[in-house]
Order: sequence, then structure tokens, then C-alpha cells
Amino acid sequence: MDPLTDRFPTLTPRQLAQYDAMEDLYREWNARINVISRKDMDNLRTHHILHSLAIALLADFPAGSTVLDVGTGGGFPGIPLAVRFPESQFTLCDSIGKKIKVAQAVADGLELTNVTCVNARAETLPGRFDYVVSRAVTDLVTFYPWVKGKFSKAVFYLKGGDLDEEITACCRRWKLDPGKFLQTPISNWLDDHWFEGKKIVTILQ
Repeated sequence: MDPLTDRFPTLTPRQLAQYDAMEDLYREWNARINVISRKDMDNLRTHHILHSLAIALLADFPAGSTVLDVGTGGGFPGIPLAVRFPESQFTLCDSIGKKIKVAQAVADGLELTNVTCVNARAETLPGRFDYVVSRAVTDLVTFYPWVKGKFSKAVFYLKGGDLDEEITACCRRWKLDPGKFLQTPISNWLDDHWFEGKKIVTILQ
């Protein structure tokens, strides 16, 4: 069974078609601008799309929510989440222009009207968002100041490994309450062995 339809039984035919088209678009664009390891392209659905959607197994973005994807690269986790939550607004940012070019092209190809792609560092963006999402762009000590003051509700950060020391260091460095950091193993929902050790770190406001 397709894990997308298994884990997300309420996806509409349009959304399922967008996920299928997403794979084709990434294959096409990755041949021009390498944003995904070429040897990993055959695992795109699991390692990139489904990994991004793990956030949607934990969190719900209500209609009208604003979501910032920090260090989106070619559009992960923002683009798969934008398909899942079409009534929420997603801003995808990355400091590397060629990566944002791919994210924009994929968003355009999928006709996603709820996605804005920005070539910028997160800390330079004006305003505040309801949520921040990101996928393992750096360690938490470095990551936190990029998003400090940028979210009103929560951060959902995809990261692997033993994160206890990293969270402790982040709390000590930035004087944060450790109780604001939650770790959820993705293997709680997805039983593919690739997800073993991978987690969603939630940072509460």
C-alpha cells in the first residue's frame, strides 16, 4: 500500500495527483540543478515527500495559518506540506538562489497559490509567522537565533540522532526552558526502517 494514502486517507484526488506530479518535477529539475542527491532520487517519495509530511502527522495547520520554511533547499518540507494544507500560507526561504529557483519552479508546476519563495536568510525576513518548519539545516544552537521572534505558536524541526545534548546546549546558550522542547520519533507513525532515529523536534513558544 502507498504510505501516502495509508497515512493520509483524506487526501483529495487533486492532492494525490500533485504528489505524483511533484516526483516528476523534481526529477526534471534535479537534472538541471542538483538539490537532491542523484542516487537518492529513486527514494524521493519516502525520503523527501513522506519525511516532510511527518510534520502533518503530528501537527495541524488551521486554515489561514502562516508557515515559514527555513532553509527550504529545493522545497522541503514546505512544498509537500503546502499541498497537504492548501488553506495555509507558506513562505519558503533559502539563502542559496539556485535552490529557491527549483522550489519556485516546482510550486509553479503544481499550481500552488499558497506558496511564496524568497531568496533570503530567515533572520532578515520581516514580520512573524504562526509556525516555523525546517529540515535539519544545522544544529539547534545555531538554528534557534534564526527563528527567534519569528513564530507565535511553534517550530517543527526534522532532525535525526540523539538530540538530548543538543537541546540542553541550546537551552543553556539561549536561556530557554527545556520544557519547551519536545521530541517525537517519526517511527511512531512510519514503519519504514529509514525513519528509525529520525524525529520531529517541537519548540513551543
